[in-house]
Amino acid sequence: MPRLRYQNPLILGCLLSLSLVACSTTESRYTMRHDSAPRTKIDAHRIPNAVPHPEPLSQYGNPDSYVVHGKRYHILESAAGYRKRGIASWYGRKFHGHRTSNGDTYDMFAMTAAHKTLPLPTYVKVTNLQNDRQVIVRVNDRGPFHANRIIDLSYAAATKLGITATGTGLVEVEAIDPKAYQKRRQKQRPYALQAFEKQPQKHTAPKMYLQLGAFSNRANAVQLQQRVTHLYQSVSIDTLNQAKSPLYRVRIGPITNTDEADHLVTELRQQGFSAPQIVID
Repeated sequence: MPRLRYQNPLILGCLLSLSLVACSTTESRYTMRHDSAPRTKIDAHRIPNAVPHPEPLSQYGNPDSYVVHGKRYHILESAAGYRKRGIASWYGRKFHGHRTSNGDTYDMFAMTAAHKTLPLPTYVKVTNLQNDRQVIVRVNDRGPFHANRIIDLSYAAATKLGITATGTGLVEVEAIDPKAYQKRRQKQRPYALQAFEKQPQKHTAPKMYLQLGAFSNRANAVQLQQRVTHLYQSVSIDTLNQAKSPLYRVRIGPITNTDEADHLVTELRQQGFSAPQIVID
């Protein structure tokens, strides 16, 4: 779960004022040291998916770029064609009732999410690769800023996907074209949004790796593999065939869970590897 939310300059100024008066009328998030689930259980499966529809870009939360923890993030010009696999986390009561990066009020019972670089708002379909459940959420916030997390889901969305117990899950995030979605919805009336969520079914379990580098020259990949082999035994070179030339990826794994992945990332950075990335097959 996240420890930091990106906010627009107006909100940041309010939070950092000498009086330390909260920008909203709710209790300041900083009175809670750790995030948590709501005190009472909810039936999240009764909460409908977000309904994609065309919207203008938000006035706030869409700078060309921004910096958090010394790292600069560049906002994508468009969400068209965005599709990525990685680790999802969730955020809840600590942020409930506070401003999101685009100026909305965060509701942990709504179908929303935070993303580091997608334009705000963007609608995305999120698939849990471990149980095949799917949800549609509206991205209206920035984050998560934990290493190797690609999306931060609201508590409701995470519950529907079945990842609240573990805190994280292996997911695929795919942007939705609101205009195309609306056209399809009109043609398929009556359209049940819950039908978009697949029921759990038998499938091949996803495998998670930590990628240390990708090279067009295999010799460079071999050199990196030899450099890392004395530290970790399960270092392999995976060949990804492309139209022009193959890509040789140096990877550690498969990795059992996200805790192990986080531990490896910390170790590798201490060894001088600056940007290990999670890859899910």
